[in-house]
Amino acid sequence: MVNPVSHLIVKAREREACGILACGEHDFPCALGPAGLTETKVEGDGATPIGAFRLVRLYYRADRVVLPDLDLPTSIISPKDGWCDDPKHAAYNSPVALPFGASHETLWRDDHAYDICIVLDYNLTPAIPGRGSAIFFHLAKSSEEGLKPTEGCVALEEDAMRKVLAQVNEKTVMVIQPE
Repeated sequence: MVNPVSHLIVKAREREACGILACGEHDFPCALGPAGLTETKVEGDGATPIGAFRLVRLYYRADRVVLPDLDLPTSIISPKDGWCDDPKHAAYNSPVALPFGASHETLWRDDHAYDICIVLDYNLTPAIPGRGSAIFFHLAKSSEEGLKPTEGCVALEEDAMRKVLAQVNEKTVMVIQPE
């Protein structure tokens, strides 16, 4: 990577579940939460938070995808990887080992959404209970109507994600904003 981009810009209408992600000279359609964008994220509201968030760590399924060398911290997903989304648990909004007794996301999924999944620096340190968890930049699910909404994340089709990955590093910031 010769010239990494400093920012990924996500623009969307506030109440829409789709937007455009700008990376350098390229624009890609992206999926967002079904409730659109919000400045006041609440756990389970289906909205994508507005703000500027670093790309913290990339998780991927090595049994499904091969990644080139990246300038991001990376971890291979295993069937024991999860992410706590229980606001009452001390591990709220952090990775956990499965099995896990509290509410959580399973990173090893049957669909392909988390085959490539980047943790965004949203509500991580310190995690404020109930303010939202598991805000990721991951692969989009498609339907006949286009990209399916996420639960509050930002998602791209795999080809677009690979183009973006070739241009980012750990200093890149994703800026999510209304049009």
